[in-house]
Amino acid sequence: MGDRKAARDSEFQSFVIGRWPRLLRTAFLLTGEQHAAEDLVQSTLEQVYVAWRRVGSADDPEAYVRRVMINAHARKYRRRLREFLAPKDDSGLAREVADTGDRIAQAEDRDALLSALAQLPPRQREAVVLRYWEDLTETQTAEAMGCSVGAVKSNAAKGIAKLRAIPGLAEMVTQGGRSR
Repeated sequence: MGDRKAARDSEFQSFVIGRWPRLLRTAFLLTGEQHAAEDLVQSTLEQVYVAWRRVGSADDPEAYVRRVMINAHARKYRRRLREFLAPKDDSGLAREVADTGDRIAQAEDRDALLSALAQLPPRQREAVVLRYWEDLTETQTAEAMGCSVGAVKSNAAKGIAKLRAIPGLAEMVTQGGRSR
């Protein structure tokens, strides 16, 4: 029995090491705060570890974990806890280190994008983050959010429309950054 537990622990550890950056990025885009994102990923992984035998044998363990994370985030919102995309005083905080291929991190106006994202209602933010940042299909996004494909389409369209309506944001993105 000890060998099976050790093998399961090793498999879980490999999963966490391989997926941590992506899970953290998704959580950051959902919560808007580095510490809240870390807490969300940590609590998600705690839940997943307990059920790892079932999760690890699923067709797509990453999708399962993402769904657990979305549900945990939704529960937090339902409790009406306040979220902040950026702390008011971030002078002492370390900045997120982005993947080299992360286009959002490469954008000079990342703060403007994150601020705009913070203005979206939670379900619209979830749909936009999962569809456009995580590049999931509508079906995968619906599974992660626990809703219909139609709801994903609606929330994503409304979220994108709100982002496009923010003064200066659309021009910034189409011009590839601020004109100086």
